Amino acid sequence: MIEIKDLYFSYNNLPPYILSDINLTINNGEYISILGENGSGKSTLIKLILKLLSPSKGSITISSNRIGYVPQKSDFINSEFPITVYELLNSYKKLLKLKDMDIVQTSLEMVNMLNHQNSLIGNLSGGQCQKIFIARALMGNPDLIILDEPSTGIDVTSQEEIYSIIKNLNEEKKITVISIEHNLTAAMKNSSLIYHISAGKGHLCTPETYVNEYLGSNDNKVPIL
Repeated sequence: MIEIKDLYFSYNNLPPYILSDINLTINNGEYISILGENGSGKSTLIKLILKLLSPSKGSITISSNRIGYVPQKSDFINSEFPITVYELLNSYKKLLKLKDMDIVQTSLEMVNMLNHQNSLIGNLSGGQCQKIFIARALMGNPDLIILDEPSTGIDVTSQEEIYSIIKNLNEEKKITVISIEHNLTAAMKNSSLIYHISAGKGHLCTPETYVNEYLGSNDNKVPIL
């Protein structure tokens, strides 16, 4: 799915690098949470995978061009504009020139929001809006979905619903998931692998290893994510 080899990045392509010596393989069907302190390079790595940035050195190879992206804060809607969920997603369908006549309803059904298709965007809760953002990302039938802190600013109940949806997409729909996380509990519960970035370098491990080796080595303190 994704092969990252000997990757280095800085904005001027010179040391010091924001990311250095990054080697990472992400296989089809995996659910990887990216953890690390603020400023560690998590978002930079995602931008490189999305080709919004180019490596200073090294390479990123992606076997699929069907990638869905859910940003942390989406500016593709104006909550004050009187538009319904269906109208919003249908306009996105036209933008992508998608031919599937039922893609809007299908995507909404996958996030349990079909009964809100005629609701005004401005009347939705934060959790409901996040589901719409996920539905939007699903409209292109992605093999890979990338999320940036999907539970930020959402109440606990909605967080559980969001992660249940993401987990189902991974396990039932076989969509590979990469999620930048500050929600350590969700990352430990849902991920197949953890990729921890510190001082620009990455370490891949299982959730169990992360808890035992990383958290244990820090006197069982939860890191600031």
